[in-house]
Parts: sequence; structure tokens; C-alpha cells
Amino acid sequence: MEPSKQHSKEPSVLTTGAGHPTGDKLNILTAGQRGPLLVQDSVFIDEMAHFDRERIPERVVHAKGAGAFGYFEVTHDITQYTKAKVFESIGKKTDIGVRFSTVAGEAGSADTVRDPRGFAVKFYTEEGIWDLVGNNTPIFFIRDAILFPSFIHSQKRNPQTHLKEPDMVWDFWSLRPESLHQVTFLFSDRGIPDGYRFMNGYGSHTFKLVNAKHEAVYCKFHYKSNQGIKNLSVEEAERLVAHDPDYAIRDLFQAIAKKDFPSWTMYIQVMTFQQAEKCPFNPFDLTKVWPHNEYPLIPVGKLVLNRNPDNYFAEVEQIAFDPSNMPPGVEPSPDKMLQGRLFSYPDTHRHRLGANYLHLPVNCPRRAAHVSNYQQDGPMCIFSAPCNVPNYYPNSFSAPRHDHKCNESAFSTSGDITRHDSSTEDNVSQVRLFYNKTLNEAERQRLCENIARNLKDAQIFIQERAVKNFQDVDPDYGARIQTLLDKYNKACGKKEPLHCYTRCSS
Repeated sequence: MEPSKQHSKEPSVLTTGAGHPTGDKLNILTAGQRGPLLVQDSVFIDEMAHFDRERIPERVVHAKGAGAFGYFEVTHDITQYTKAKVFESIGKKTDIGVRFSTVAGEAGSADTVRDPRGFAVKFYTEEGIWDLVGNNTPIFFIRDAILFPSFIHSQKRNPQTHLKEPDMVWDFWSLRPESLHQVTFLFSDRGIPDGYRFMNGYGSHTFKLVNAKHEAVYCKFHYKSNQGIKNLSVEEAERLVAHDPDYAIRDLFQAIAKKDFPSWTMYIQVMTFQQAEKCPFNPFDLTKVWPHNEYPLIPVGKLVLNRNPDNYFAEVEQIAFDPSNMPPGVEPSPDKMLQGRLFSYPDTHRHRLGANYLHLPVNCPRRAAHVSNYQQDGPMCIFSAPCNVPNYYPNSFSAPRHDHKCNESAFSTSGDITRHDSSTEDNVSQVRLFYNKTLNEAERQRLCENIARNLKDAQIFIQERAVKNFQDVDPDYGARIQTLLDKYNKACGKKEPLHCYTRCSS
């Protein structure tokens, strides 16, 4: 709080929200020294009525997080792939806002739990807002958006007991083997990053880039931490839960305050439409990565965070990321999870912040020359069209023109319209490579210990189903976890396959 002294040369006069000077904001207006308060006390009512409404609904997921601001600078030319002006010239800088977060916990949860981390970037471009919303992992637990509500319910609290329930978590994961890749990543050493500065970020989804010649390719976005990768041990993470549950928020804020500005290098991977047709796996499957030896990383630019929020609520709690906010030159792919997010994110913001959430300073397209649409009214409407022009389109009087250069790219599609079952797709090959090739022996052992320590609290029949999935990846993977589970189950006497709710304390 010390910096506030330096900025306050002369104390300002206290006012109400309407700007009325206030003579006394320490004592309520009453009839006599011991009498009741008066309803005419507008100072008290102004204070209390606003206090009663100062909280907004927390995010259903990604409820707790940290935010900062800075810039993106282009360092390499990728105009052969995209016409987006944010990439139009080397050296060009664009303002950005970034929010990091945990996923499953509530707003008051600890920063050092084993959980994916959100990594959402808002680019304030002259073509409007671009929200590139991803995680610190290149993959996710599911590939079909219709499963997302059930997946999140399984990670949240039991609706009867209001307790976190290992049965729910592992029941869902074991019933959906496509989660194996993300589960393996989550329980590896990278499952608990050392704050937000020492982790990578990913757009995760497959996107489409379109250049000025209307040529399109598919792409993935990566941000590699220039601070390097650092992770917390299980023991250190648990210590911080008790002693510094806001560790990641504090670390980011203090680093920027000390001018130790964190940065990330942006890369893209590119896949042509022809390559996508021949790809042995579904390139739009969010549970899969694109092999770097086949689709190498192409450097693009760097993200630098050099400003902390002045007001957390206004700039971080109210910042709203929407994957459907894409400038011309960036478009969605057939990725089913991305397609689902194009609706769910803005729908959530309209519920949480109101229909005019894009009027909030942190969300508005402030670099765009102007915003011309025919939306009007609604709560918290700050920017409104003048009433002396028509409020409908088309009209004969003052209609803005179309810019046909910004039309979405055309593409062909075919196939039966039906609910295609993706559960039988290959769920293990990439996980097998991660387990056997990416991890070393010590990392594999820690992975299995982390899984067993968490899985032991689920019922036996759920344990067995989960172990079978790990065995499908690699017999050694499943055997190690089963050996550890046998020790835990024996220690707590867990035998009943259906109704044993005993929690192992070992």
C-alpha cells in the first residue's frame, strides 16, 4: 500500500457514488444518540446498497486466477499463412491482457493444487479483440463438447455432501479413456507448475489461418516460457497450500512489480488441408498433439507482461475471454471442443457480467477504429448509437458498408449428419509415447505414485477399471499403479468392490 502515499499529495474529499461530498462517513444518521437510523441517510444507503451487490458470480471453471498486461511483438514473418493485422510486420507491437488460473477449484482455493492451468490471452488489435484461450497443456480430457458439463460436474463437489469426491473424478475418467493423455500429463511433474511464470501455454485447439490470397491452413499456437519450466514437488505444493495458498498470484505480481517481466515466445504449427486428409489421427481431436518432427514449431513473436492490474476486480475478475473473438485471418477449425466453446464462453459472460460485458474497459475493442452494429440497450449500456440514425439494418440512411475482404473462408465438407461416436478412436498411442519416450525412469515412478495416491480413495471397481486403461497404454504403467494400490488397499482394509467409502490415510 506504500505507493498510494506517494501519489496522494493532498487527500481528496469523500463522496457518495454520485459524487456528492460527504461530511461524515464514520457515523450513521440517527434520531438521537441512541435512536434508530433514518431512511433518509443517503450516505449509508449508498454505501450499503452497493456493498450488497459488489460480488458477481464466480466463474464456473477457472474461478481463481491472476492477471497482468503487456504487449505482443512480432519477431518473424508469418504473413504467408495469415492476413491478420496483428502479424502484419516484424516489430509490430499489440497490447495484451493475460489471465492465468486454476481450473476446478473455487475462488478461495489454493494455487498449488494438482490441476491444469488456464492461459488466456486477449489481444487488443485494430481489427477488434482476439481472445486466444487455452491452458498450460496442449491437450484436454475430452474431445466432444457435449461431455464438458458432465466432466466439470465430476471434478466439482458432490451435490449431496458438498465434498470433493474421488469416486466421481475417477469414475468419469475411467469411463472415458480419451482422458488418459491429459490424466497422464496432469499427474506427471508438470501437473503442479511453480507459479505461472515457469510454465508453457497453448491455444490447445486446432485453428485455421487464412492469408491475403484466401489460402488456408490449419494451425496450433504455443507459448514457450522464457523463464524455463519449473514445477513443485508434491511435498512443497502441500506445504504452500497451508502457508501460502495464493503463491502463484503473489509470485506473478511481485515479479512484475520488481520489473522482472515474464515473457513467452509464440510459435505455430502448420498443417495443410492435404496433410489433414492423410493424417493417421484426427487433427481436430483435442486429446491429441501434432508431432513436432512432422509439424515443426515456427517462431512468431514474444509476449511480455510488464504491468500489474491497478484494480483486480475491474481488470482481472471482469476480464472476459471468448474464443469466438477472432480477427480476419484467424478462424475456427472443425475441432468439436472449440466449436462448443464458441457458444459457451460468450453465453457465460452475458450471464455473469451482463449483455454489455464488451463495454467494460478491459473487454472493449479499444484499438478498433469504431464499433458499428445495431445492438442496443440492456444493463450497463455505456456505448450507444446516436438516436438520430436508424437502429435497424439494412436501412437507406446511414448504413455502414460491408467489407467483403473479411468474409470467412469457404471450405468443403461431407459426411452424414449424425451423432458420431468418437470413444473408439485411438486413445493410447500418444500416451504410450509420452510414458515411454518423454518421461525418464524417475519421472515415470513419480507419475505412478501420484496417480495411486489419488486413485486409492476411489472404490475398488473404479480402481480396477482405471488400471485396465493404464495397462492398455503400457503393461508396466498399469502394473506399477496396481502394485501401489494393493499396498494402500491392504493398509486400510479396503475389500468391498461396491460400497467401501473408507478413506485411506496412508
